[in-house]
Amino acid sequence: MDAVFYSTVLSFGVIFVAELGDKSQLMALTFATRYKVVPTLIGITVATAVVHLASVGIGYGLGVSLPTGWISLVAALAFIAFGFWTLRGDELSDDEKDKVNRTTKSAIIAVGTAFFLAELGDKTMLATITLATDHGWFGTWLGSTLGMVAADALAILVGRWLGKSLPEKTIKYGAAALFFLFGAWLLVEAITELT
Repeated sequence: MDAVFYSTVLSFGVIFVAELGDKSQLMALTFATRYKVVPTLIGITVATAVVHLASVGIGYGLGVSLPTGWISLVAALAFIAFGFWTLRGDELSDDEKDKVNRTTKSAIIAVGTAFFLAELGDKTMLATITLATDHGWFGTWLGSTLGMVAADALAILVGRWLGKSLPEKTIKYGAAALFFLFGAWLLVEAITELT
């Protein structure tokens, strides 16, 4: 049990620090300006748990890596599409706004999908793979998942504060710019890995 505790604490610390300032933490901040806190956090947690489970499986069992270049390319295109979608914007009636505020399923899916794509081949995934090669899979998975969710929860709190204190147009253009930045970042990573 001491080995599980050690790998959990170690993985939590490493991934929390690795996530600070990472593109997915910036994504958490961006999504927090658009969606409620709970659905955003659920989407992040589910995507992180799945990606990190795959990571420890790779690191602990298989010892091989995913074709991150192609994954980065797909993620880049998705983020660029998110940027255009954000700029286009949507107008909702009061009834539709009430429905959106009551419905959390679409927010969870949007956030979860974006995070899943962003995390594949990301430094936190690679760090989790590396940790899992030397430590137990369960503690590494638990610690890395909790560390990333904690770092992203911090970003969500900041995002919620910004969402309440900034004008809607500023948030819209800022969020679109961040999505374009994420897309460009992933596109450069993809081109670098594929060439």
